[in-house]
Amino acid sequence: MSDSNLDQRLAALESRLKRMEERLGIVLDRLESKTLDLGQVKTGIQAWVTDYVSLRLQQLVPETCEHAPAEAAEGPLLPGTRIRCTDEVLHRLGRIPIPFVRQMVTQRVAETARAENVGLVDVSFFERAATF
Repeated sequence: MSDSNLDQRLAALESRLKRMEERLGIVLDRLESKTLDLGQVKTGIQAWVTDYVSLRLQQLVPETCEHAPAEAAEGPLLPGTRIRCTDEVLHRLGRIPIPFVRQMVTQRVAETARAENVGLVDVSFFERAATF
């Protein structure tokens, strides 16, 4: 590498470093000029965490949240849920011979009923919701 080529590369590097120092100085000035209200930041973080936890709890256990849809007063429950259903739906679930498949179908129907705010699962809803 020749001395002139090396000098050009060093000059270019020094120019870049100078620009970077200027930019960092501008950023530092902006950061120093802004004052943070730590109480406001803390309140904002607390509100976000509260909203997030509330949302996750409602997603994980929707039937126990205060915003859950009102349940129908009559009829048996789908096994392992708080979703009301007709006797015919229980009969059809009982005809599924493989237990884990029966449980998967029950969960699928319950999730669909919660999503659509259905208070009582009847046969037509069951047939539609149990289809994978």
